[in-house]
Amino acid sequence: MARRRFFDEATLTQLREMPASDALALLAIHVKADPSYVPVKSDRSRRWHALTTRGEFEILTTGCQWYDMRGRCGGGGAIDLAMHVRGLSFVDAVKQLTRERSQHRSDHS
Repeated sequence: MARRRFFDEATLTQLREMPASDALALLAIHVKADPSYVPVKSDRSRRWHALTTRGEFEILTTGCQWYDMRGRCGGGGAIDLAMHVRGLSFVDAVKQLTRERSQHRSDHS
């Protein structure tokens, strides 16, 4: 019988609480803030144009929450965002984000 492996709770918590804008920067090939966007509900909201391996997205972010303006769906946390913009399973999203985050940290050390 295959042994199930679990991700540690600290990793999952960090990914769930990661600002969506930071996650988008890790996941996109190219991401650019929309300078013409004027927030309606929260001054912390930003609109981003992102290019990923699955195409172009127009994403609103507020903290860890995100909303795809074109796809008309949203979620919370980096894992949900990775699943959406990269078409990944939960397990693959966690692995990808963990890998990208550690790569990003080593690039800026």
